Formats: sequence, C-alpha cells, structure tokens
Amino acid sequence: MRGPLSRVEQMLVPAVWREAFEIKMANYDILLKEFDSLARSAKDAKSLMQAVADRLHEEMARYNWVGFYLMELPTLDALVVGPYAGSFAPTLRIPLDRGLCGAAATTGKTVVINNVKTDPRYLGSDLVKSNIVVPIFMKKQVMAELCIESYFADTFDWPQQKFIESCAAVVGRCMEKQAPAAEGAKRSL
Repeated sequence: MRGPLSRVEQMLVPAVWREAFEIKMANYDILLKEFDSLARSAKDAKSLMQAVADRLHEEMARYNWVGFYLMELPTLDALVVGPYAGSFAPTLRIPLDRGLCGAAATTGKTVVINNVKTDPRYLGSDLVKSNIVVPIFMKKQVMAELCIESYFADTFDWPQQKFIESCAAVVGRCMEKQAPAAEGAKRSL
C-alpha cells in the first residue's frame, strides 16, 4: 500500500482531506494484515476467499456485493461464481467474451467502472452504479477474479483500486501456495 503523503501532496491537499486519507489508508493496511494472517491459516483458497468477501462486505459500507469468480476447469473459457457476500444473487457463469469480468479475465487488467450505465459490457443488477473486477493470477495466468459492486457511483478511487488489487494478490499467493499440494493429492489417488 501507499505510504504517507509527499510534501507537495501535503501542501495541495486540505488538512481535513489529508486526515481522512491517512485514516482510510490505515484501515486498508489493517485489513490487509488480517487477510495475510488468514491466508497463512486458511484450510484452502476458497475458505480464504469467503473470509475476504465477508470482511470486505462488513467493513466497507459501499461494497454491496463482494465475490470471487473462478476460471471454469478444464476449459478455461468461462468464469463461475465462487465464494461471495452481498445483497443480491450473482451471475452464476460468465463466458470470457462477456461482461466486465470477461474483460478483466481476457486482458489480465483491473477493470474499474464508476458509472456502469455508461459501459455496455456491464451485465449485473440495475441497482449497481460502480463495479471493479481484479484478476487473480496463478503462474501468470488468470485463474480467478475479485469482483466488487456498489450501489453508489464513483465508489472506486485510486487508493481503493490499489487496496482491492492488494486483497486479490493475497488470495493469488494463497492459491499458488496450495496448488502444488492439490497436484500432489491428485497424483496420489
């Protein structure tokens, strides 16, 4: 995450905003440390995903739906809903050539849309105003995504994007760490 504001930033940003920014960044760091700790003790990546989805949904007032999509195996041509928390039912399966989730998976880049009505790729609820989708990599290949939807426009600013990308990276490291164990278990069967 980002450190304290630079001297130039401190001069340009009013003190009230600066204090709010510092508090927001401190809260992000606390959650990231919690997720790192959970990753070390999680029985598997899906349990970590559920814990991350639950905590983000609980702690972040504007995160109305937080969930993970997993690459459909063995074809890798669609995303299927994984662990999630939130106030509406998710799309269960998304082909890679559709939606914001498909766009993030095919490009390997975060997709942030702060007014989903302006983007024809958006597939979800009419209640949603903002959406962010962050790809999660295993061995340089997208294998999952963290998707967050908000009923509020302009929810996902740059610091939140970086925070959410850091959350996705924690999950990605957990998936990579557990992948060799899963492969070994398959071979021993």
